[in-house]
Amino acid sequence: MLMPYPNMPSPFRSTRTLTAACAALAAFTLAGCDDRQFDAMLDSLRQSFKTFFDSVKPDALLLKGLTPGVSTLEQVREQMGKPETERLFDDGSRRLEYPRGPQGLKTFMVDIGPNGRLVAITQALTAENFAKVRIGMSQDEVRALLGKPGQIAAYRLKQETVWSWKWYEGGVTPEAYFNVHFGPDGHVSTTSRSDVIRGH
Repeated sequence: MLMPYPNMPSPFRSTRTLTAACAALAAFTLAGCDDRQFDAMLDSLRQSFKTFFDSVKPDALLLKGLTPGVSTLEQVREQMGKPETERLFDDGSRRLEYPRGPQGLKTFMVDIGPNGRLVAITQALTAENFAKVRIGMSQDEVRALLGKPGQIAAYRLKQETVWSWKWYEGGVTPEAYFNVHFGPDGHVSTTSRSDVIRGH
């Protein structure tokens, strides 16, 4: 079962959220409010700051201290923040998805065992994972494998939707896009690769 977090902000949306939260806090302070309202506003502001910093935190800091077999689900959430999605499985295990920014080169999949402890953290945007995308796969199957796409484009004339992930390919032009094309039935019709245009 997939549990989405639709309000999970990108760093850019987070900046706007922080600005709005600060403005609201100032307005409450000027207008006057009771202690409970003020405390609730402070909690909201703290959470907005934490969400923003988690989204831009360097990988080494994001993963620091997390140990397979030792770290708990609660410790993972405290360290890495709210996941983009959380998938629950029949055996009680779960997978948390952490895309790194709106156009980041990594998406971390965090596997938690039925005992509530960390099993593994893997980077989803790799050539090996891209090779697992097969014609006929559903959008949900692709999302479970690669995580949230950085871009989604719909082409009405072609009757297709294209999901794109920017990733570190290596070589002369190290960054590239891996694209998955879905037909009108929502299943994979083909995949492709495209260059990253500098300045975009």
